[in-house]
Amino acid sequence: MGTKHNSPGNKARSPVSIFVVLGLCCFFYLLGAWQKGGFGKGSSIAVEIPKQTNCTVMSTLNFEPQHNYVPEIDSSEPKAKVFKPCDAQYTDYTPCQEQDRAMTFPRENMNYRERHCPPEEEKLRCLIPAPIGYLTPFSWPKSRDYVYYANVPHKSLTVEKAVQNWVQFQGNVFKFPGGGTMFPQGADAYIDELASVIPIADGSVRTALDTGCGVASWGAYLLKRNVLAMSFAPKDNHEAQVQFALERGVPAIIGVLGTISLPYPSSAFDMAQCSRCLIPWTSNDGMYLMEVDRVLRPGGYWILSGPPINWKTYYRTWKRSKEDLKAEQRKIEELAELLCWEKKYEKGDIAIWRKKVNAKSCQRKSAKFCKSDDADNVWYKKMEACITPLPDAMNEIAGGELKKFPDRLFAVPPRIAKGSVAGVTTESYHEDNKQWKKHVNVYKRINRLIGTTRYRNIMDMNAGLGGLAAALESPKSWVMNVVPTIAENTLGAIYERGLIGIYHDWCEGFSTYPRTYDLIHANGLFSLYQNRCEFVDILLEMDRILRPEGTVIFRDEVDVLNKVAKVVGGMRWDAKMMDHDDGPLVPEKILVAVKQYWVGGGNEGNNTSYDE
Repeated sequence: MGTKHNSPGNKARSPVSIFVVLGLCCFFYLLGAWQKGGFGKGSSIAVEIPKQTNCTVMSTLNFEPQHNYVPEIDSSEPKAKVFKPCDAQYTDYTPCQEQDRAMTFPRENMNYRERHCPPEEEKLRCLIPAPIGYLTPFSWPKSRDYVYYANVPHKSLTVEKAVQNWVQFQGNVFKFPGGGTMFPQGADAYIDELASVIPIADGSVRTALDTGCGVASWGAYLLKRNVLAMSFAPKDNHEAQVQFALERGVPAIIGVLGTISLPYPSSAFDMAQCSRCLIPWTSNDGMYLMEVDRVLRPGGYWILSGPPINWKTYYRTWKRSKEDLKAEQRKIEELAELLCWEKKYEKGDIAIWRKKVNAKSCQRKSAKFCKSDDADNVWYKKMEACITPLPDAMNEIAGGELKKFPDRLFAVPPRIAKGSVAGVTTESYHEDNKQWKKHVNVYKRINRLIGTTRYRNIMDMNAGLGGLAAALESPKSWVMNVVPTIAENTLGAIYERGLIGIYHDWCEGFSTYPRTYDLIHANGLFSLYQNRCEFVDILLEMDRILRPEGTVIFRDEVDVLNKVAKVVGGMRWDAKMMDHDDGPLVPEKILVAVKQYWVGGGNEGNNTSYDE
């Protein structure tokens, strides 16, 4: 284990390691200096900070008087358990998608590539190490095109996808030219063609789904058009596709269309695509296309580029017969008609369909509709070959018409206006937005890096109505809004705001690689889970997915946060607790923590336990 920032070309000590030298009295001042000095890459400001021993610089935080630090837990209590680093072999550990466990499950319908989490006795209770030489990622938008090799040391894609312009290896970095298998002229040119049919430019299309995304270049280039794409790909033989995507600063998760439903609500996405994703759309009676239909909004668009589109040109390249490909395309056309998708475009390699906006415009001959009356109840639910009925509508858009983005960000979501989100009214929605604008302003005073490109990938672990993400909305960052499976189901309303997110149970590992989030927010999460699973497991999972020198903001009851702080004390995090926005009499407090920079260095971990 190394405690110095020993990355190539970075001779200065890491700003967070400086915290250890100075003590936490200078904690947040350093964050401000880090921001001014180049985000921890050895700037002159960072070098000068250790020379300052007078911690009266805390006044630069400009707190309002009521924002006091809360005294630490009674020092007479037993010391925190100290967590050891895991072995270096676990650098890229993804608990619920590990290869060895996956290979014990059936390969039929990609079951083995789905989530299979370790039992309690096999959970790692150690700290996942960063690879030796780990560097702070490039800032957006440069990160879209460049990733340090030291951070994702896997070259297989540069060989296997060499002719497809996915990724190139140059010196100590990977370069992403923006190409793809079905867009050799680049993602921009591909999106321009889509935009000739789909109203991408005017804010009508805001949320998108990329199935089998590769390194997510489609999503990366949609971002500058103000479209947020949720991309997913399996953890398979092509190493680190999703890891590359997140390292680039693009939303993505490890995932696959297999035997269970996608972890998204119904009528969520304005657009979905498959660009040579190799998903067998016609198998299982069209079950996968029906699942896309479930998550696609009425009036939404589906794009297919790749087999079998343009089969007359590519059948030899794909090593398939004309008859086979022709039959496959005919079957897709039949399924689209059954789903009430109208073909809007087919030219060259691209075909585009649009889902009908309401039941009145959809005249089906016959269809097998899903029996469940809750199309959002999908966590570990078996996928079925059935059609999700369109939401209620008269002559309007089923589910309710959305305003164009960015107006829809703070407009009342149709699900809330119709009273279908339990306990939420129009008035409480507006009050929630008001509160989160206030909270975010406080966070920005606490930590000056919030709102800059330093925090690109942000996660809200208990997102509620998406108020944090809405208040933070900026091209500089994006937020993964996680709605716990045991919380009120608000995710559909979050998508209606033009934000993205996912269902998840925090008693299990998240579907991402280590070190993929810069800032994590946990509001009331530990109160929600205190009788469900161990705080230790949740906190270790947070450590796994948090970048070195990343930040966590907890907001919860003081008694709960005291328990959290006790565990954090043994995790190589530097933390401070402070009063609520409204003063010390409020039992809810804020705990802010920064993960220290350290890397793995040999076989020195304890993989199954932690020290007393």
